[in-house]
Amino acid sequence: MGKANTNFNPDIDLIDFQPAKFLAFRDMEVCKRVAKISKEDLCKPPKGTHPGFKAQIRPVKDFHFQLALDMLIRIKKALEEGKQFVGVFPTGPIFQYQLLADMVNALGIPLQHVHFFSMDEYADEDGRDINPEWPGSFHYTIKMHFISRLDPKLRIPANQIHFPSSKNIDSYDDMILEARKDPSAKGAHIVYGGTGLSGHYSFWDPHLAKIYGMDTEAWMKATPRLVDFHPISTIQMAVTDMQGAWAFVPPKSYTTSGSTMLNADYRAWWNDGAGLTADGQYAGGIVWQKFITRLSLHGPIVPEIPCSLLRTAPGEVNIIEPVAEDLKIELTA
Repeated sequence: MGKANTNFNPDIDLIDFQPAKFLAFRDMEVCKRVAKISKEDLCKPPKGTHPGFKAQIRPVKDFHFQLALDMLIRIKKALEEGKQFVGVFPTGPIFQYQLLADMVNALGIPLQHVHFFSMDEYADEDGRDINPEWPGSFHYTIKMHFISRLDPKLRIPANQIHFPSSKNIDSYDDMILEARKDPSAKGAHIVYGGTGLSGHYSFWDPHLAKIYGMDTEAWMKATPRLVDFHPISTIQMAVTDMQGAWAFVPPKSYTTSGSTMLNADYRAWWNDGAGLTADGQYAGGIVWQKFITRLSLHGPIVPEIPCSLLRTAPGEVNIIEPVAEDLKIELTA
């Protein structure tokens, strides 16, 4: 288990109140313990973690390059083996996609064997699909950062690019499995992602298991569906994607789930919540993933900390260095 710093830390030790009641996970002692875990101990998983799971810290300068390279290697390996490549891909992290497109173009690697399944996509208050041409949509973002940058001769076929929607959400896991064309497979080759501020994977937020009356086993087997956001996720999207315009964050999403995560062969998380810009440069902005990365890696494996699920199966969490630095409390605004 990652050891918490036992020295007195006024940032943490002077806290003598309880978390707000709207939060799903409210064990303050656990929160204080994990907040004190040092950079040195962050990647030492606690007892009970799957032996095939690991965490590692990566420097800012090549974080997204290494993510793009990881994707490229897996795609190229499948091509050389004459197999389909089926991945579940996030819209966040994002900045690896430009690099991946440039690599594919430079090496002339055809992507006709690739099946791109988006983790999620926004929906309105009635569950209607969001306009894919809206710049805030995941369709638009992936198109601009990845698909449109690919040489047309090398692109993934349009009928192999999928986003969850009102039309396919009930069969989304089945679509992933069908694309594998492998009777021994249970899901995608890999799910890529990052830990949300609420602790979410995809948009599976910490309040959902309770809403659906799920125990831990049911939570892990939950299937893709239309979900409402936790307030923390709404604020995350507003701050990181919409320059604070919380009114413009759609209220719902069609999203993948525990079944999608755990049926995959492997899970690779890349936590880059460190004030990055579209240029891929570290801008010295707010570093928002320090606490939730520690809680998901060193807290209990419970539905109220969704990304704690990752520790139950083979996979990895890659942490950009500013997120790994020790947590401090400092009022700046």
